[in-house]
Amino acid sequence: MTLVAKAPFKGASALLLALFFALPIVGLSGCGTQAEPLNLGGQTMGTTWSAVISRPIGASEEELTRRIQQELDRVNQVMSTYDPASTLSVFNQSASVEWQELAPELVALVAEAKKISAASDGVFDVTVGPLVNLWGFGPQAEPETVPSDDELAEAQALVGNDKLLVGENPPSLKKKLAGVYVDLSSIAKGYGVDQMANLLEKQGISDYLVEIGGELRSNGMSPRGDTWRIGIERPSDGERSVQQAVKLGSGALATSGDYRNYYERDGVRYSHTLDALTGKPVTHKLASVSVYHASTALADGWATALMVLGEEKGLALAEDQGLAAYFLYKEGDGFAHRSTQGFAPLLEE
Repeated sequence: MTLVAKAPFKGASALLLALFFALPIVGLSGCGTQAEPLNLGGQTMGTTWSAVISRPIGASEEELTRRIQQELDRVNQVMSTYDPASTLSVFNQSASVEWQELAPELVALVAEAKKISAASDGVFDVTVGPLVNLWGFGPQAEPETVPSDDELAEAQALVGNDKLLVGENPPSLKKKLAGVYVDLSSIAKGYGVDQMANLLEKQGISDYLVEIGGELRSNGMSPRGDTWRIGIERPSDGERSVQQAVKLGSGALATSGDYRNYYERDGVRYSHTLDALTGKPVTHKLASVSVYHASTALADGWATALMVLGEEKGLALAEDQGLAAYFLYKEGDGFAHRSTQGFAPLLEE
């Protein structure tokens, strides 16, 4: 199985419509020292980015905003599938099956994605691009009709972890088939969050919460002077609300879900989460998966892999990999949850 991009990586897109609502929840606990935070924000990857800095130092608000935006624009120029001039788009457009030397960070991220693919028996696969595009969850428009079996078979023939090779010296990628198409939407937004965090830390800022479209990373103390706390969204189509409060502390949280990015044809709902064995959207009861990790990119990728597997297989793989993961699945008219042992200490009662 494989999973499609969690949402179009537009401009650099990513998790379109935010798969969960993850902002600091004021008043969940603590009466620590109240500080006046610095709140920054902008547009990137087809969604928004924001940064909450508890105790800003150094650069001004305008200068920090400019630097963050500049860095995210740079990531987009390397990894977007929506910008035809991006490094990744140029690689995808190439019919060459020879080694192509590319940006080291792009090759490194693909290498990390391939590790997740290998560990999950191909569930996570960045070569899923042909299926993403066929179903209309990539740069192309939504199809008027769902893909035929012949179209699915043709796209699936180009998908597979073995169809993309990584070279370390020099950093390079090689397609085994000319039509291989790499889509990093399920990991690149998390990578962008990590780059935001790294930029702030280089400025000497250690107390922050940064996010892109809901994928987030925090460090140090909140403006309240205590641990950062966020809310995992209730995975419903109606009014947005918090399902579970989480003590994030210093770390990253990414969520993958099927309740925001979808379309309907002839009364049938098609989720952007695809099973590459069938080439079709998944139909299990799992609504969302949240993964806590030191790296937002890896949290992003693993949340995607676990989401396509479903509640039972996803939970088993998460435990096997020692991941801190939280699963929300449909039960009756509501939702139930399960979590790995590693995630349990993060839950707010």
